Amino acid sequence: MRRITCRFFCLAVLAAPHVSGQALEPVTLVLQWQHQAQFAGYYMALFKNFYAQQGLDMRLLRGGADVRPSELLQSGKADFGSLMLSTALEERAMSVPVVHLAQVVNRGNFLLVAWREPGEGGAIHALSDLNGRRVSVWGGDFRAPYLALFASRDVKPIILPQYISFSLFLHRGAAAFAAMRYNEYHTLLQNGVSEDDVLVFPLHDYGIRLPEDGLYCLEDTWRKRERACRAFVRASLEGWRYARDHTEETLDVVMGYVEKDQLPTNRMHMRWMLKEMISSIFPDRSGQWTEGCLSREAYNDALKILTQHANLQSCPDFDSFVVKSESNGAP
Repeated sequence: MRRITCRFFCLAVLAAPHVSGQALEPVTLVLQWQHQAQFAGYYMALFKNFYAQQGLDMRLLRGGADVRPSELLQSGKADFGSLMLSTALEERAMSVPVVHLAQVVNRGNFLLVAWREPGEGGAIHALSDLNGRRVSVWGGDFRAPYLALFASRDVKPIILPQYISFSLFLHRGAAAFAAMRYNEYHTLLQNGVSEDDVLVFPLHDYGIRLPEDGLYCLEDTWRKRERACRAFVRASLEGWRYARDHTEETLDVVMGYVEKDQLPTNRMHMRWMLKEMISSIFPDRSGQWTEGCLSREAYNDALKILTQHANLQSCPDFDSFVVKSESNGAP
């Protein structure tokens, strides 16, 4: 299957090659967080010259708490952004004219992690046992999936604010905390917590299906530079396919970015993150989702969650928000 997919993709790339001798078009992608394996596909697309093969001279900008990708898009300092679907919809509701180019992560990674024996109030065996318990949850658009989970199961916990750290949970000040499958959960294990000590509730398995990382640009960029937009997506998805098939080489490149910025992480954690990202991007069975695409059904499910639990005030029509795909499953 991988050989067929790669062969098909190569044919799609050959349909729009970069003409030798032509100048590369400068483009910039801003990531939604600091350098880590969450963005491995873009690193590899740059490292393996996939962007250049598509006629693009790519520059990557790190994200983080001090970076707001939508501001860089609006100021012209970035052409493309990696954003959560929920973030992009909130930005659109605030009159930032972003459009969706490709859906990278289709399987949600939101988890709720609870102590099996929290120390007070009895053991936790099911989600309903969190009723009346202290639970720490992120703010902003990361809060909505958890509110939707609690509402769908009629669970009423005492919600506490969760910031970058989950130390409150580690010190048993909360019975459960919000985590991403690819990040905080593994960090918890690296802090010495045994998998047997906690109970994990994947929100996706409880019907709270919110697609995550996608690729976006401004409407004006899409109208004026459609060729570059499509080339950007083709190269990015090829980068993710390469990362999937060349794990160790990819980790070498990821660690180069991490070490350059002196970030507090390690190769083992990046390996875990890469594995979980890959399984969130590429379906393991037919019909789960289409690689690189946001389905109308998933979009409508996300709107329902965000309008009911995140006070999303306005919702763009699917056809005006999601650009039309090419035949290879990617814009």
